[in-house]
Amino acid sequence: MKQEGLPEALWVMALHETTGIGWQSISTLMRIVWHKGIPFDELFRIPEQTWLALGAQTKLAKAAGNIRLEEARERLGRLRLRGIEPMSYFDEAYPTLMKESAKPPWMLYTIGRRELLNDFSIAIVGTRSPTAYGRVVCERIAGALAESGVCLVSGMARGIDGYSHREALRRGGATIAVLGAGVDVAYPPEHNHLHREIAEQGLIVSEFPPGTRPSPGLFPLRNRIIAGLSRGVLIVEAAEKSGSLITGDYALDCGRDVFAVPGPVTSPKSLGTLQLIKNGAKPCADANDILEEYTHLFVPPAPRAAKKEVHEKLTKEERKIYVILEQGDASIDELQRKTSWDFGLLHSVLLSLVIKSQVKSLSGAVYAWIGEPVR
Repeated sequence: MKQEGLPEALWVMALHETTGIGWQSISTLMRIVWHKGIPFDELFRIPEQTWLALGAQTKLAKAAGNIRLEEARERLGRLRLRGIEPMSYFDEAYPTLMKESAKPPWMLYTIGRRELLNDFSIAIVGTRSPTAYGRVVCERIAGALAESGVCLVSGMARGIDGYSHREALRRGGATIAVLGAGVDVAYPPEHNHLHREIAEQGLIVSEFPPGTRPSPGLFPLRNRIIAGLSRGVLIVEAAEKSGSLITGDYALDCGRDVFAVPGPVTSPKSLGTLQLIKNGAKPCADANDILEEYTHLFVPPAPRAAKKEVHEKLTKEERKIYVILEQGDASIDELQRKTSWDFGLLHSVLLSLVIKSQVKSLSGAVYAWIGEPVR
């Protein structure tokens, strides 16, 4: 939904944010649109009675007949001012792997580097209270994958999720956090700093409209997106009824690979992974156990090491400017509003980026990113 947004994308976003309208409701309306051959630029002009005549149920007809194009455009503008970029199923950047999953979200909300959605990705999930063994193995595998150029996907939960994200960031790699809340809601609260780091250096994704508070029913829905974005899912420590096993089930539903870290048979936190291995998951002791499955799909990008050396020279503040300018050119007033920095700091960061040939100053105090994408 770059620039003004496609009419179908704005329409889906408006429906998606209507109370009582979920994935199935939008699917029902889309089947009517496709079956009747309704042009997408007509969707905002169809009244409730016409939707009823087309076969929509009363609730759906009322919802579809009462959304307004200008309101949707205003909503899009307000989100972008906060650094949130909505992405609909119709967006060219919508990840191909996600479209191939069983129940692809009609909307994704993002903060950060959207290009990561089409990187080669592996998900790492597991218990929220890992043993020392689980943490060590998780960090070792996550670090090696990140250094190999694999984007790590997880859910930013306590425990294994958090260790995976942090290790990717520590190694200068890429990571995507899929939230069971709005992209602007840091949960758990102690991951507030991690949330900011991923927003600045990686990507935060959620199916739920910004401002949505976390609730138990949202996390299983979040798990299907973690699986849908990834080529494979690694599970590190999981009890017999762990929520991480749901992610493994979604991965199987999507036709993705499932890997599991073997653990001590005496540990309750390894009973779930043991069962996965019995059911056909590949035992995984190090990153090579995963990478060897994808030699036909994934070759670590040769330029990555050279680019990493350049971008390691960027400060955290400079990376924040990149995240903003990656969405499009911005005036100095917009940059100040989005960063909340004082003018002196903003000016010094922009000057440093100009000197490094990463940013170009355009007429009207507008700045554009001209460097390579930051990895």
